Amino acid sequence: MSPLFPLPPFSPAAVVTALRSAGCVFAEDEAELILATARDPEELATMVDRRVAGLPLEHVLGWAEFSGLRVAVEPGVFVPRRRTEFLVEQALAQAPQAAVVVDLCCGSGAVGAALAAALGQVELHAADIDPAAVRCARRNVVPYGGHVHEGDLFAALPGELRGRVGILAANVPYVPTADVGLLPTEAREHEPLVALDGGPDGLDVLRRVAAAATGWLAPGGCLLVETSEHQSPAAVDAFARAGLTTRLAVSEELYAHVVIGVHTHHGPTPAPAPAR
Repeated sequence: MSPLFPLPPFSPAAVVTALRSAGCVFAEDEAELILATARDPEELATMVDRRVAGLPLEHVLGWAEFSGLRVAVEPGVFVPRRRTEFLVEQALAQAPQAAVVVDLCCGSGAVGAALAAALGQVELHAADIDPAAVRCARRNVVPYGGHVHEGDLFAALPGELRGRVGILAANVPYVPTADVGLLPTEAREHEPLVALDGGPDGLDVLRRVAAAATGWLAPGGCLLVETSEHQSPAAVDAFARAGLTTRLAVSEELYAHVVIGVHTHHGPTPAPAPAR
């Protein structure tokens, strides 16, 4: 099938025009990235066609920039958001000496890779329920000596990690089910629903992670989860009910809200309080 975009067009102006006509707000910036990534005119035409058809730019390029890294991103895998860099910053500030890191609901594995790159020699594990995400995460995590596991939250992790995790980062889905249809087309049509839909109020997965976290965290270890501004009070409450010493960190610049819970209990882990 011949490409929609005419060959040969290594002309920046032609690429910008095609992207702008398709409604790309940052056409010039995107054109620069596509032109730098394409290896020949045919690949360039294919990439522009895919972007014009509505694929996320990161899926078109095959990578996303995240925390100073170039993270591989494959079609059908959740694209790491820039605001999630704030979660990485908070994790490093809270536990700069962490020796064991877990990236739960890892998607591409961007968070785990960024933490490992910053911390140096760490034991890194990432997990996701989506097989496509697991395959993609291996490309990003294995270079840091990391391990990727497929399964539902903690059930995917090796039991030997219990009580040893210094940083537990969980970029859980937190869009309320009724709001999924309001997301940008790129997310709705090209990212997995399991990475977006957080249940009726968006906090179903967050509550599950918080409730079980103390069984996996080392004393002083921390759990970090991204959420929205209006969900943050309920998210903080879920962390507190799970026995975590909890605070909320906010970045106005990135419009990011991260709930941080520290495992300060050194005795037997108490059973979580029943949900209200």
